[in-house]
Amino acid sequence: MKWEQLISNKRLGQEEMQHRSDDRTEFQRDYDRLIFSAPFRRLQNKTQVFPLPGSIFVHNRLTHSLEVSSVGRSLGNDVSRLILQKRPELSSTHFTELGNIVSAACLAHDLGNPPFGHSGEKAIGTYFSEGDGQFLKDYICPETGDGISTKQWNDLIHFEGNANAFRLLTHHFKGRRRGGFVMTYSTLASIVKYPFSSDLAGNKRKFGFFHSEVEDYERIARELGILKLPAPDGAVHYVRYPLVYLVEAADDICYQIMDIEDAHKLKILTTEETRRLFLAYFPTEQQQHIEKRMAQLVDDVNEQIVYLRSCVINCLEQQCVRVFIENEQAILSGTFQGSLIKHIDDLPRSAYEQCEKIAFQKIYHCKDVVDIELAGYKVITTLTDLMVQAVTHSERAFSQLLINRVSTQYDILAPTLYERIMAVLDYISGMTDVFALDLYRKINGMSLPDV
Repeated sequence: MKWEQLISNKRLGQEEMQHRSDDRTEFQRDYDRLIFSAPFRRLQNKTQVFPLPGSIFVHNRLTHSLEVSSVGRSLGNDVSRLILQKRPELSSTHFTELGNIVSAACLAHDLGNPPFGHSGEKAIGTYFSEGDGQFLKDYICPETGDGISTKQWNDLIHFEGNANAFRLLTHHFKGRRRGGFVMTYSTLASIVKYPFSSDLAGNKRKFGFFHSEVEDYERIARELGILKLPAPDGAVHYVRYPLVYLVEAADDICYQIMDIEDAHKLKILTTEETRRLFLAYFPTEQQQHIEKRMAQLVDDVNEQIVYLRSCVINCLEQQCVRVFIENEQAILSGTFQGSLIKHIDDLPRSAYEQCEKIAFQKIYHCKDVVDIELAGYKVITTLTDLMVQAVTHSERAFSQLLINRVSTQYDILAPTLYERIMAVLDYISGMTDVFALDLYRKINGMSLPDV
């Protein structure tokens, strides 16, 4: 793959549009378009890991995405600067915009996640693979006269927030313009972490785009020169777009480190445990320097942890930039394996892996987190089942009540069964935690609207 082709400001749905002349580049427009969008704003009421804040404010999907975007901009800018030193001829291309592209893609990377974090995502997939939604596999809808194909069934049983983000940004919702958010090709390609269709998801349950968006991704891939890989039985498989590695690294850095900081705020981890986890990223001499700086903040333990956390993020950012630069040719040839984090130096990688281990043991399995997952699983499974029943039996009186409650942008009564089910998932995955819980209570007669 070639940088000259990989960075394009062509927009999906407006390929023939003449570019505007003002102070903002097209990639900065992507960023601004996302920041002011309703789906991005709704992230403030979606769970990241811990329950949404009470007296102590922890991260939600919105604050997480903003922090990932900040780290992503640094990664993109540093990679751009170092590659331009080797290849100054790229300065006349859009390559100088790497920081803006990665930053915008980072803002969008979680837009497709349903309410209640990964629990909501799992609830949707298992509703079809293990739950009451299994009836759809061999079902012929009497209203549409069709059923769900094998490829479409794979989309449902492996439901994936990453693929849903790409759909949200590109799908032509009713009453909206063609091309969805009409983002640049490069920004869209940067969010596709798993560049293959659900046919290849297997037990990993990870893929990059639903079959409804395969043509959009292939159009982008052809334009940018992303290498296509052989795939069986008509499946679609590409190598990763290079900037995906930077978006992934920004996410890896932020969620791992910020989850540790949140756990400290919530007293799941002690100050000493947190200090030990973070200081382990540095050699002894550097630890001593950091501790001297921390000693100046002796009256505020939280500020000490904030400073230490910032040192760790800076360390990981520099490490990931180094790995990207050293492996640039492998990345461009599509042969680089794994994430950037997996290739950093032994000392910080060992510290990162220890943070992963502690997070798994003490954070992701703590009572408050598990309680949210249990509640979210029940709420999302129930809403999915009710809405699926409504669109497959729309003649029923209760189905009509549910359908009338759905925004007109979702084509709930589309001409094919697959489109109807996908519209249901669009509706549910776009909900906030509070909206989903409120709707669940009302549908089940547990609460009534205020009068």
